[in-house]
Amino acid sequence: MATFQILPAIDLLGGRVVRLRQGEFADSTAFSDDPVAVAVAFVDGGAAWLHVVDLDGARAGRPAHEEAVRRIIEAVGERAAVEVAGGLRSIESVDEVLELGAARAVLGTAVLGNAVLAAEVIARHGYDRIAVALDVRDGAAVGHGWVRGGPGVPVQAAMTSLLDVGVRWFEVTSIARDGMLAGPDLELLRGLAGDPRASIIASGGIGSADDLRAVHAIGCAGAIVGRALYDGPLSLAVALSAIRDA
Repeated sequence: MATFQILPAIDLLGGRVVRLRQGEFADSTAFSDDPVAVAVAFVDGGAAWLHVVDLDGARAGRPAHEEAVRRIIEAVGERAAVEVAGGLRSIESVDEVLELGAARAVLGTAVLGNAVLAAEVIARHGYDRIAVALDVRDGAAVGHGWVRGGPGVPVQAAMTSLLDVGVRWFEVTSIARDGMLAGPDLELLRGLAGDPRASIIASGGIGSADDLRAVHAIGCAGAIVGRALYDGPLSLAVALSAIRDA
């Protein structure tokens, strides 16, 4: 990912493409029963990357949508890169998703407070194929499917410990803004993007071309866009045009 990239999100829950609000499983909206068709439509529209999240896997602690992920990669993998998140909490699960053809595996819960595991998967696959999700609530990076009451790690401390073992890609989500179309948390993103070792992909709240220009301007390497592309005011064509102009 040499230039700023827009990553349309495909969140899988119960076999359907959904969007959550603020990470709440009870507040989900289904958009399609055909994840492959959604992926193909995004790539036909110009997306060079896709962000596929196994929400059932994130909640269960192990991948639950391997077949859907495999079919998405088979359908678009020759034209776009697919990164996969959700339930990847062991070296074996990372191995398996990368062997399916994913360009990058995104870890969260398993490496928060466990930099040793992050170092092991990077040594095995290289830093460009591994990202860490920093899903932030009240200043702390949390995992466990964002379930309230779970343990968290101060986000700056979490990122620093992971940078020290070779992680370079971070996907930073403000949970309070996720799915709300109210704009990204620029203060959070700016603080993390200041470390020259880190490549930050912004997530949560992006709802307009101006939001994309803003995260680009503060030094982010990309942006994950979800609800805005499904039922918000932003089309993929407008999003891609905004970044080309920037």
